[in-house]
Amino acid sequence: MDKIHIYTDGSSRGNPGPGGFGAILMWGDKLKEISEAYRKTTNNRMELLAVIKAILALKTKELPVHIYTDSKYVVESVEKKWLDNWIKTDFKGGKKNKDLWLQYHKVAAPFHIKFHWVKGHSTNQYNNRCDALATEAADNGPWKIDMVFEENEKLK
Repeated sequence: MDKIHIYTDGSSRGNPGPGGFGAILMWGDKLKEISEAYRKTTNNRMELLAVIKAILALKTKELPVHIYTDSKYVVESVEKKWLDNWIKTDFKGGKKNKDLWLQYHKVAAPFHIKFHWVKGHSTNQYNNRCDALATEAADNGPWKIDMVFEENEKLK
């Protein structure tokens, strides 16, 4: 059976600071790269947003999706079912990135997704390419505004 393979990475220059993400979507001989930049955000937000935007770019819900990321934060939150508990408890205890986790939960629901952790900055060419896309976006823009993050920063 065919599968869709997605590689993702996030970057933040400072934490918080300007950030970006990169993703590569692959199916058969087709390959698509996406990236975006944000003027002020965190690395974890970019890691998670990369996954969300990649899922949103998919054209079919019929194929299994394998997502490869160097973010243990993302992989373990989903694969170890931490996210399910956070949702049940309404993110009690101040769990961060509620807005993005709820968005992920919604967009991922129609898909059969399996996460795989890959070592970052290593020999995986697709992870390395995603890192390059993410850092290039963070460094060069054009920068969007991570409204939820910036509003929460003002409340601190």
